[in-house]
Amino acid sequence: MRDMITEQTDWDEPLDIKYKEGWVKWCQSLKDLEDLSISRTYLPISLSSTSEQEVHIFSDASEKAICAVAYMKATDINGDTHVGFIIGKSKVSPKHGHTIPRLELCAAVIAVELSETVSEHLCFPVEQMKFYTDSKVVLGYINNRVRRFYVYVENRVNRILRTTLPKQWSYVSTNDNPADLGTRPVSSHLLDCSDWIRGPECIHTCELTSDETFQLQYPEKDSEIRPEDEVHCLKLSVRRHHEYDLGTKRFEKFSHWENLVHAIMFLKSFAQRLSVQKCSMRSTLGEKPIAQDLRASVERLIIIEIQREAFSREINCLLNGKELQKDSSIRSLNPFIDNDGIVRVGGRLNNADLSKMEKNPVLIPRRHHVATLLIRHYHDKVRHQGRLLTEGAIRNAGFWIVGCRRMINSYLRKCVRCLKLRGKQHFPKMADLPCDRLDPAPPFSFIGIDVFGPWTVLSRKTRGGQAHSKRWAVIFTCLVIRAIHIEVIQEMTSSSFINALRRFISLRGEFKLIRSDCGTNFVGAAKDIGANIIDIEEPNLKAFLAQKGISWRFNPPHSSHMGGVWERLIGISRRILDSLLLDVPHKNLTHEVLSTFMAEVCSIINARPLTGVPSDPESPMPLTPSTLLTLKTNHTVESFCIEEFSPMDLYKSQWRCVQQLANCFWKRWKNEFLSSLQARRKWQSESKNVTEGDVVLVRDKTLHRNEWPMAVISKAIPSEDGRVRKVEVRVGRDKFYLRPVTEVVVLVPKGLE
Repeated sequence: MRDMITEQTDWDEPLDIKYKEGWVKWCQSLKDLEDLSISRTYLPISLSSTSEQEVHIFSDASEKAICAVAYMKATDINGDTHVGFIIGKSKVSPKHGHTIPRLELCAAVIAVELSETVSEHLCFPVEQMKFYTDSKVVLGYINNRVRRFYVYVENRVNRILRTTLPKQWSYVSTNDNPADLGTRPVSSHLLDCSDWIRGPECIHTCELTSDETFQLQYPEKDSEIRPEDEVHCLKLSVRRHHEYDLGTKRFEKFSHWENLVHAIMFLKSFAQRLSVQKCSMRSTLGEKPIAQDLRASVERLIIIEIQREAFSREINCLLNGKELQKDSSIRSLNPFIDNDGIVRVGGRLNNADLSKMEKNPVLIPRRHHVATLLIRHYHDKVRHQGRLLTEGAIRNAGFWIVGCRRMINSYLRKCVRCLKLRGKQHFPKMADLPCDRLDPAPPFSFIGIDVFGPWTVLSRKTRGGQAHSKRWAVIFTCLVIRAIHIEVIQEMTSSSFINALRRFISLRGEFKLIRSDCGTNFVGAAKDIGANIIDIEEPNLKAFLAQKGISWRFNPPHSSHMGGVWERLIGISRRILDSLLLDVPHKNLTHEVLSTFMAEVCSIINARPLTGVPSDPESPMPLTPSTLLTLKTNHTVESFCIEEFSPMDLYKSQWRCVQQLANCFWKRWKNEFLSSLQARRKWQSESKNVTEGDVVLVRDKTLHRNEWPMAVISKAIPSEDGRVRKVEVRVGRDKFYLRPVTEVVVLVPKGLE
């Protein structure tokens, strides 16, 4: 039937006529299996009444299948022999890439697996079982002592020899091998009387017990045997310097001092117990060393090993009574070797009333992994305090690390827990100002907006008292001349904001760009798509902005420093408004009074000087935003241009007079105000950009620092100058937030996990 499935045929297609006859015969043969019976007991007699028991396992292979079968042979007290079927196993042979010797070897492996199953359930030792195969090549592989095989044969031969011995394997002819029936088709009506169920006749006649020997031969060109010219001999040179040649490079696999000490304590204790008691490894692995002085001896062993590698020249000089070289890093410490062979600091405190560990601490080489382990160990003991406490704990423990301060500072900069407790936020170098703050343009062509408030106002008087409501204010800031316009709104909704925006455009003219924060003051659901253009989900606001051709750029959340151009003016507005509200009782503040106060606030702020008040008598008027607010001639930014006018135009037509005054303003704006924006007031130094994959701590003003969430930077968004000022962080598995880099603390940079 196996040949029938070699062709690609769909499951619902009718069977081909050339296979149908064989399929029908096979189905009819299944009826003969109803008469097939296998005894539940292995033997017709009880095993307790037998004098001798044997287990015989046969294996065979063909191009179609590999097989192994096991039988039990027992002899009763009368000398009669009984044979019973135990277990059989057959597997389909691989279709390609396997030779007959390989398949015979796989069948032998199945025979070994059957022996382990029989031994487990019948408590019959595998060493007393007998194995048979009709392949002399497999017997040659098993009895091999000279040749070397390739990996496939070598692995399976090792599997066979791990459980059995070569002397347990014998040769049997194919005609006497019952496993041959499991490798080829057999009619179902012949199974009941076949050797597969009854066992081979040679077991009953005891012909298999003969000690017949034969010469094992290999094929002339066996592809499984390695040629002799491919066998390489390697020489291992062992150098012994110390009783325990540890090799301190292995110490780098440990991340804690206690783990290193306990591991070597276990190894030393195990070696001592094994040599003294000669006990097995299995009974010793679960026991822990209990000697009180074992830890001290292990620490002494570790220190001697690292000193021998790092201070070899100094140790030779000290042992020979010579002075240390001038370039030695420990010469100023006056080192000496104590009775245990440890290099210690000599120093000048020998007459002090201190312990030996304090007067003569142990020298630890700089930049060694053990030095890092000691720093980490004692830094954890002082609960992640600063360098002084950590260095003091190391010194009190009796260790003197060369270059200790520098190593501690380097470690503290990488300590994740210290960064969580005291790490600073990331402040990149201050960015260049955008072009919409530097290019001359009509007032309020490029604006920044924000909402501040609220204030409680008297809405109406009732019989039972007074009804109050809240009001907020929307501030519109010109990014070029720094003028402001304030509109009062009744509620924090998009509809109310659109009305304020319409009133502003009606008074100040159209604009081209809005900058704002990413709060819910303007849009409840706004997302930054990475191109400084916000995908606004509010349909009314989106349609209004599309109709006017207005672009809206949002700052990242929690980045109020990026909106300092309007945040500073909000602070000034609040201070002026607080002064004005002193003249009005709080309970008498109405919407009309609040609107009047907002107009006065705008007038006062727009009249402020942008630069210092000039002392030159030729230009007595300071440069203020209100100077240019009434000079906007049309509503389109593209038509705004500055022509050349002469002072004589002041005495000509009125429009030329106005334009000349505007040119004077822009000239002073460039010379006095624009130049004052050149310097960076803070964040002047360069810093390394954060990268994707960095583990960070996200700052949350509403939580204690210990409760700030940890996150991974999923996307670093660079600015035009290449510096990363905003990032997308992933908290947990599926929560993503956009944050400025000033709101994150880098814990573990990518590549240092």
